[in-house]
Amino acid sequence: MSSHALLRQHQHALHTCRYNSRRQLVCFSSQPTSVPEVVRNARPVLQSRSSLYDVAEACCSQQVAEAPTSLTSSSYTPWAIAGGVALALLALKRVYDTPSRTYDNNVGDEYDAWTQEGILEYYWGEHIHLGYYTEEERAKGWWKADFKAAKLRFTQEMFKFSRAQQPKRILDVGCGFGGSSRWLAAQFPDAEVIGVTLSPKQVERGTQLAAERGLNNVKFMVMDALKMEFPDNTFDFVWACESGEHMPDKKAYLEEMTRVLAPGGNMVIACWCQREAGVNGAAPLSQRDKADLQFLYDEWAHPYFISYQEFCRMLEGTGKMEAVEAEDWTPQTIDSWRHSNLVGVLDPWFVVFKWNPKLWYKVTREIVTLERMHQAFAKGLMQYGLIRGRKAVPVAAASAEVAGTSSSEPQLAATQ
Repeated sequence: MSSHALLRQHQHALHTCRYNSRRQLVCFSSQPTSVPEVVRNARPVLQSRSSLYDVAEACCSQQVAEAPTSLTSSSYTPWAIAGGVALALLALKRVYDTPSRTYDNNVGDEYDAWTQEGILEYYWGEHIHLGYYTEEERAKGWWKADFKAAKLRFTQEMFKFSRAQQPKRILDVGCGFGGSSRWLAAQFPDAEVIGVTLSPKQVERGTQLAAERGLNNVKFMVMDALKMEFPDNTFDFVWACESGEHMPDKKAYLEEMTRVLAPGGNMVIACWCQREAGVNGAAPLSQRDKADLQFLYDEWAHPYFISYQEFCRMLEGTGKMEAVEAEDWTPQTIDSWRHSNLVGVLDPWFVVFKWNPKLWYKVTREIVTLERMHQAFAKGLMQYGLIRGRKAVPVAAASAEVAGTSSSEPQLAATQ
């Protein structure tokens, strides 16, 4: 073999040494005889070839042994993987921390999309609101409870809380696709029930489900709750379950419901509320609190939240409502957030088999937001408010009613 061939073979060995050590090192720089000298003085050829292999092997072994452990091939791989995973997680967190559905008068559009996808109805059933978990269910473990049954129970408990008695004309403000409306219609077959929503798709679906159940005393309408088309004093019971969150003007929302409520009629409201802040001795919101709330506003098309105490003040401020009271139902409802995620984890196939990557991504965002809602309620930043009240009967009307009753009694006595 020629010296030129030996040199090329040596260069190949040197390259292999550099690769293994992960450093730009010249293997023979520390040897007493330089590479050119070894090649020039190589006699005979076979002996030189053997010597080159020996020197290259010894040199590479020495340099790898001297190299820091952090630079060896075996340790590079896990660190590179860990670094890549960390960067990917940070990027993913940034994506999911950036809200995607900021309120822009888009509530109707969002609910149209949710209704068409069918995901809420599939997992939540007819009642697209939080569930009510009894003390016994919470003690045993919320994950053992019937998820959809808890939602129906919430509707039943909300009605009990309202103190309404045999209503005849019922308005469901922000009715969704009508779970509460149909339940009320079934409970009171002699009553007329009307549900209003901004979503045409919810009206369509609610009407279909009412027909399937043979309910002829309920109907659904597309209508802005802040500008309802009903005359004053039309309904003796106004029901609003988880609609106030989406209202850009909470005061107008309450005033409009009060306007269409007849004197002596009952109103009940269920709403996600943020805690009282900066009033009546309550601590102001921290910057972290504000950031957490802003995400919840902007991810699910909420303009803003208020406290349930503020709902009470606003209702009393109409000058037409009396017996206004509120309760915090956070303990009864908070488990709904994580239960919502659990039912999806246990049965993901409805979503998977839609074969829609965009929908898959949207659903993963819902999972994140459900957990963030749970955390906000768990730390007291959010509260679940139940508010009730009765529309006062005007003094003149009350006096006339009393007078009419008094004048009729002697007349009845005279006929006996």
